[in-house]
Amino acid sequence: MFLAMDTVFDQCSIAILDSSGQVLSSHTETEKRQQTQQILPMIDAALSEAQLHLADIQALIFNRGPGAFSGIRINTAVVQALSVAHDLPCVGVSSLQAIAQCAYQKYGLTHLYSALDARMQQVYFGQYELVTDDQFGHNIMQPVLANDSDSTEQLLDYDSQTELNLPIAGNGAPLLTRHDQQDYHEDVWPDAVVIGQLGIAQFANDGGTEASQALPKYLRNQAWKTLKEQGKA
Repeated sequence: MFLAMDTVFDQCSIAILDSSGQVLSSHTETEKRQQTQQILPMIDAALSEAQLHLADIQALIFNRGPGAFSGIRINTAVVQALSVAHDLPCVGVSSLQAIAQCAYQKYGLTHLYSALDARMQQVYFGQYELVTDDQFGHNIMQPVLANDSDSTEQLLDYDSQTELNLPIAGNGAPLLTRHDQQDYHEDVWPDAVVIGQLGIAQFANDGGTEASQALPKYLRNQAWKTLKEQGKA
């Protein structure tokens, strides 16, 4: 059994899934300002609905970002605390990969760009392609390394144009300059179920990490600090 959570996509979403990806409990609340108050009661409710305890959970899966800084901090802190308290491994899932996986499930797209509005005139961006894991039978959108970068996740300025004329998924899609007839789907919005499915596949291949290694991914350096810490106040 796996417990998955997301507070990065302007929501509080909790899901419990078994190793095959079957959903035992799933709930999402969209009042993002209430995430800190919602997340622990929602976890308790999901466990109760699935008739499980944390001792029954094999791993904790969370959205590690990039995305909303407060949302990343909330689910990362909760996962780290539960991991330490109950000696559970953690699995961090990319928000951009979750967008790509959701677009595959919703629209059947197998090669695309993910774009998430990062504010400050930029989007979080990555390229993904469908890969089938023959050993475990998972169909997973995996990152494609950018030609001019050693990273699969980047920051792009608003109005940038993609290298290839691939579909773009995510709410950052309308903020980019698109090629002629380039398809886009800004309504792709993953929940904890998608985060969980990706995490289960990742756990099957690579295992989990301890709490100290369950780290967030911000991409924008220093942005998580206060203005005073950044030297701007």
